[in-house]
Amino acid sequence: MSYDLLVIGSGAAGLSLALRVLEAKPQARIAILAKGPLSEGSTMYAQGGIAAVLDAADTTDAHLADTLTAGGGLCNAETVRFVVDNAKPAIQWLIDNGVLFDREGGDYHLTREGGHSHRRVIHSADATGKAVQTALMERILESGAEVFEHHIAVDLIRERLGGGRLGRCVGAYALDRSSGRVITLPARAVVLATGGASRVYLYSSNPDGSTGDGIAMAWRAGCRVSNMEFSQFHPTCLYHPKAKTFLVTEAVRGEGGHLLRPDGTRFMDDYDPRGELAPRDVVARAIDDVMKRLGCPNVYLDISHKPADFIKSHFPTVYAECLKFGIDMTREPIPVVPAAHYTCGGVLTDLSGRTDVPNLYAIGEVSCTGLHGANRMASNSLLECLVFGAAAATDIAANMASIAPPPVVAAWDESWVTDSDEEVVVAHNWDELRRFMWDYVGIVRSTKRLERAKHRIKLLLSEIAEYYGTFRVTNDLLELRNLAMVADLIVRSALSRRESRGLHYTIDYPDRDAIAPAQNTVLVPKNFTARRQN
Repeated sequence: MSYDLLVIGSGAAGLSLALRVLEAKPQARIAILAKGPLSEGSTMYAQGGIAAVLDAADTTDAHLADTLTAGGGLCNAETVRFVVDNAKPAIQWLIDNGVLFDREGGDYHLTREGGHSHRRVIHSADATGKAVQTALMERILESGAEVFEHHIAVDLIRERLGGGRLGRCVGAYALDRSSGRVITLPARAVVLATGGASRVYLYSSNPDGSTGDGIAMAWRAGCRVSNMEFSQFHPTCLYHPKAKTFLVTEAVRGEGGHLLRPDGTRFMDDYDPRGELAPRDVVARAIDDVMKRLGCPNVYLDISHKPADFIKSHFPTVYAECLKFGIDMTREPIPVVPAAHYTCGGVLTDLSGRTDVPNLYAIGEVSCTGLHGANRMASNSLLECLVFGAAAATDIAANMASIAPPPVVAAWDESWVTDSDEEVVVAHNWDELRRFMWDYVGIVRSTKRLERAKHRIKLLLSEIAEYYGTFRVTNDLLELRNLAMVADLIVRSALSRRESRGLHYTIDYPDRDAIAPAQNTVLVPKNFTARRQN
């Protein structure tokens, strides 16, 4: 069993890339690895929309400028220009593939979100990700691509050269979560489209599968990672003892929602002249500050001053979810808190999605392209998935014929391990990791807190390595192994940045470094080699 292309991940990035490769190479043999059902993943839960210049009053220069401002001086201007220039064609491709966006009159309805100077967020009510994921799934199931649902990648496979050297990526090992068997998936090229790592924190808006698998596998395979200290916390997740991290879309604030203290007074104007439309890092820190100063468990988001029909038509998903918990957002404010939402750093790539390892690509949230810098602007994430999915697909299709088939790859060997009788160790370490990451490496940091986290991670990594080498792999063990590694990368990056910038705020260095130019944080693995494919 061998493939031309192995795509690890089944969200907007992975599925759009696979479809575009098949448009160019209809006979290509493609395998898609989905960690759960094909429908599961962060794309399905994305509410707000996709940023693109579609209004005659807007410009790509304005979109570029807004993104650079939100990115805190760390965006790569060339990357941002590449993305905003390719936004409109990406939207048209989605429309051509069956995605239905909201219209107002004869035009598409555009909303405005934090950091944007114009209305430029095209959407499908407040469930844009679901509309995109559903349309792409329908296409992929008709395409002939082979889909492996309920499979989690274990590690990437690199070709072994003479003298102990490692060559190109030639596939991956994957655990069949249903049978517990590890299978081998050789391929000419491999794409990581595994999403981010926000489940490293106790409270997150992400689905359970966002455990940094692609970042950790790429690091182990020899790829550099960049800007891991920039974890974005979404300012407004529903706060209710029975609600499981439900995100209240940024568009609620974009359409006039107010953030309130428990006494009903607004507070965002005290923190930023843009008020509720300030970038997410500013809003999240403001909410965190209000909660700590007042000792309250949450703040409130109120849009009840708008007509009820307007609220129900624009935010049907949020309205229905709130009603489940007895909250009528047309009549009362929504209790909200910040939660880990997006990993701005990731695997370092170029404009074609290529990593440091030949024939290995990374696209979407798993990657660090230079688009987001120190803080992602709202609704640029799905856009990045689509634009870089197209760019990587073009590069893969153009080079596929010149890539030799993968060599014979050794099967996964578990003859020397046994079944675990101590699963409680995994569960305990999982809980401990996410709790101290929330307490020590959250919205507001300090060197002392980061050093505490570093010490705990070191012990955890040692325990996990021993456990991994002794027992058969399980889904929970693989996710814990990856989360601990990503946590280490986050803390190492945060300790190296002696300033506050974008999403990284530390009380020991509360200001930006005004003397030294802005620098990306780049971590280099021991097995790194600076060789790229053509």
